[in-house]
Amino acid sequence: MMVIETKDLNQTVVSHFFLEGLMYTSEHPSVFFLLFLFIYSITFTGNLLILTIVGSDLHLCSPMYHFLGHLSFLDACLSTVTLPKVIAGLLTLDGKVIYFEGCAVQLYCFHFLASAECFLYTVIAYDRYLAICQPLHYLVAMNRHMCAGLARITWAIGAVHSAIHTSLTFCLLSCGPDHIA
Repeated sequence: MMVIETKDLNQTVVSHFFLEGLMYTSEHPSVFFLLFLFIYSITFTGNLLILTIVGSDLHLCSPMYHFLGHLSFLDACLSTVTLPKVIAGLLTLDGKVIYFEGCAVQLYCFHFLASAECFLYTVIAYDRYLAICQPLHYLVAMNRHMCAGLARITWAIGAVHSAIHTSLTFCLLSCGPDHIA
């Protein structure tokens, strides 16, 4: 019979994190607030404009524009995931604290949207490959059902990929300071 001896590790339960960084140590947070708001509004407006044009113009029904619409939506959502917490951190002292659960949700959403965007780039590259290298088979290979299926697959793989990374990140033991720079 084998006896395994375990040592009691010094573990603490982390309930929240303090967000630190360049923008949080500035003497003029209103400048950063306006800068972030300006960049976000340009990004969101541009992506909304692309979505509107692709969705309303019947001449833009090709697979390339279908994927471009998905890419614009992902990009708009990706910039929306982190901005509210950044703005809250700039405006109030309480905004610099993020609770464990909120951090996990934000990390999952960020990883989900970013990885889905990366997988969508792969699908767009495959679409362009077919259009250039096999132009006679392109319309048969990239029909409406194939485009919708490829888009669904990128979203599903992004969700699984994000779930794996988020769960592995929050399974790590936190034994250091709870400040994130």
